[in-house]
Amino acid sequence: MFEITENGPLRIDIDVSGKIDSDEMKMALEKLIEKSSVIRNGNMLYTITDIALPSFGALGVELSKLPSLFKLLKSYDRVAVVADKTWIRKMSEWEGALLPGLEIKGFEPDERAAAEAWLSIK
Repeated sequence: MFEITENGPLRIDIDVSGKIDSDEMKMALEKLIEKSSVIRNGNMLYTITDIALPSFGALGVELSKLPSLFKLLKSYDRVAVVADKTWIRKMSEWEGALLPGLEIKGFEPDERAAAEAWLSIK
């Protein structure tokens, strides 16, 4: 499952779980790119649970969208990553350290309220 939801004019929520195939990845990334195009100085709540490695086709779709994905990152100031796996939270924070102008912070699933509060700080 790869679900994208608008949560107000400046926030996108993404929920990912299970295994993602190429069709689902393509539809989700196109939706994310479209919805992000009107956001400036926004926030994202990214929840990742019970994730399986995506199919090779899904990875290929993601690679083909990298230029658009890097461009959409400029729409956001903060991304809270709520994940059940420590390595996902750590990798997300590491990625945030490499991307100027974007703060990424990892949270455990039972810290969702803290993630929401962190996103509301300006």
